[in-house]
Amino acid sequence: MFEQFKDLHLTVMELPVEVLEDRPVYSGYLRELPFITGEGNSKVEMYRKLMEHYQEYVESQVVEESTEEMTSSLLSVEQLLKYYDGEVFDGFEIDTEK
Repeated sequence: MFEQFKDLHLTVMELPVEVLEDRPVYSGYLRELPFITGEGNSKVEMYRKLMEHYQEYVESQVVEESTEEMTSSLLSVEQLLKYYDGEVFDGFEIDTEK
């Protein structure tokens, strides 16, 4: 599990071990993304939670990127002309001979 972070070029920062109710609590975060944290009763559990949180973060970024990609090819001619402000779109042609 430690190698997975190395392969992703991420550094896990391990915090000092705390003892709560006579049980060790390991915690850490990703240095490159400090808002991604994880903790557990063992290092393996802490690393597993860090990886889960990192995967959730990556998936949320993919969803945001895909919703932001809107090009003129996704719009109808009426929609394009409604918002047309004189700019020329790359590769845009209207077939007016129909």
